[in-house]
Amino acid sequence: MKAVVVGASSGLGRCLGVGLARRGARVALLARRHGRLVDAAKEAGDGALAIACDVTDESSCKAAIAEAASGLGGIDALVYATGMGPLVRLADLDAATWRRVLDTNVTGAAVVTAAALPHLAASRGVAAYLSSVSASLTPPWPGLGAYIVSKAALDKLVEAWRVEHPAIGFTRVIVGDCPGGEGDSMTQFNAAWDAELSSELMPVWLSRGYVTGSLLEVEELVRMVEAVLRSGAGAAIPSITVAPRPPA
Repeated sequence: MKAVVVGASSGLGRCLGVGLARRGARVALLARRHGRLVDAAKEAGDGALAIACDVTDESSCKAAIAEAASGLGGIDALVYATGMGPLVRLADLDAATWRRVLDTNVTGAAVVTAAALPHLAASRGVAAYLSSVSASLTPPWPGLGAYIVSKAALDKLVEAWRVEHPAIGFTRVIVGDCPGGEGDSMTQFNAAWDAELSSELMPVWLSRGYVTGSLLEVEELVRMVEAVLRSGAGAAIPSITVAPRPPA
């Protein structure tokens, strides 16, 4: 399998890129922070490619996908793991933050997919896009409105790609609470959250049952995503949920 993982410099994207490589895939790791990508590629092993890609820049996306396809000899699988989720109440969100969230979580996914489309069509490949329980399976979480709106748009984007290109597999991967690995492989999702607002909202999330305290092992996420990617377009997998078991 020749896989491109976007958002692979840290967090779950890095876990998936390195994990797929260790399971026998040839991988191209794409992200904005090239220095971290180089380290991730070393961790992934011989043959892993580290390619700089800013998903908010269309020309960067096109160049990165072209370089990945050339280096891998084609593309069988695409994983879009890039995502940002600022912790801000809707009333306090400015237009610039809205644009950054939508550019990163939605428009970037569309541009990257469009660039990879000819290669995925040639291989009858699969594209997978990370979403989350907070965006897909529960009512909106207070403080995460921009993220949840963007992931709802991403859900419809995946469906739209599937309608227009049925010969390619398009799958939404809904991820439960998963801390990732260690170091740069640890999730960065909440790294920039305001601590005071987080402490104010956490009891609300707990009272509504959004946070259970159970955590998903990252190896299980890698295993499930690999199964989706290796299934090929012949198996219709529009959506999967990978979440921890509820506490006993």
